[in-house]
Amino acid sequence: MSILLALILFVVLFMLVVSMILFVIGPILLLQPQRRTIDYYRKYTSILHPSDLGLPYEELNLKTAEGIDLSCWLIKALRKAKGTILYLHGVSESKIVGLPLAKKFHERGYNVFLYDSRRHGNSGGSYCTYGFYEKHDTTTVINYLMKRSDVHVGKIGLLGVSMGAAIAIQVAAMDNRVVAVVAESGFATLRTIFDDYQKRMIKLPWHYLRNIVIKRSEHLAHFKASAVSPLDAVKDVHVPLFILHGTADSLIKYTYSEMLYDNAAGPKELWLIPGAKHDDMATKGGREYERRILEFFEKSLT
Repeated sequence: MSILLALILFVVLFMLVVSMILFVIGPILLLQPQRRTIDYYRKYTSILHPSDLGLPYEELNLKTAEGIDLSCWLIKALRKAKGTILYLHGVSESKIVGLPLAKKFHERGYNVFLYDSRRHGNSGGSYCTYGFYEKHDTTTVINYLMKRSDVHVGKIGLLGVSMGAAIAIQVAAMDNRVVAVVAESGFATLRTIFDDYQKRMIKLPWHYLRNIVIKRSEHLAHFKASAVSPLDAVKDVHVPLFILHGTADSLIKYTYSEMLYDNAAGPKELWLIPGAKHDDMATKGGREYERRILEFFEKSLT
């Protein structure tokens, strides 16, 4: 056997093996990200519950249209609320990570609603679809709040981080009850972010590998990956939009936020935080991070 033929056979066998492995584990990695619960966060913080910050709260379970349980916290304003802010966390995270900002919003007179996205935290669900179904879960939350006669909802704003940012943009494009969005460290499309993930994990850029995983995932979770496109959805967002991202983010490129900003209809604002990574935006942004978010909602919701 010639060296060239042996090399060709090796490449073909290698591609077949990689394809089979990705066919099996790829959809698991995409659709079933690590589920972080309180035991995970306990290693890094003592802020695990609204009571740890002295916040008044209601512990709720809402059901999605498919009957999936969503684990939620409602933190009501002490007086007539200026408005209501929904916090949407990132992939693998839970509502726990939103508590520090929730305290700031509560101190300024807002209702705050935090919940674990499907297949995250203490919520149910078998698959994460990055906004395909999750955007409807957010409208379920809004529907619930609007029916509460004892809650002055006022104007509604969304604050989404990472996957939550992508969901927030998709929600705002279809639900006119949302009047303001903060989108932190979001992605442009599910396909491009999975390409990036694939290159990091297996160092192979071949699109056919991505397509194998995407097609299998679509079949398992009954969704359309191409429909998960904040880049398209943002064209239909006509409410104030504050996009922020760290320039040192190695998980989701800050250029995706630039693309979202360029595609946004407006009014819009973009803030790139120099040197900030995916998970230290508040630290690197310092007091300006908190100030700019609070001022954005103050201007948009009151």
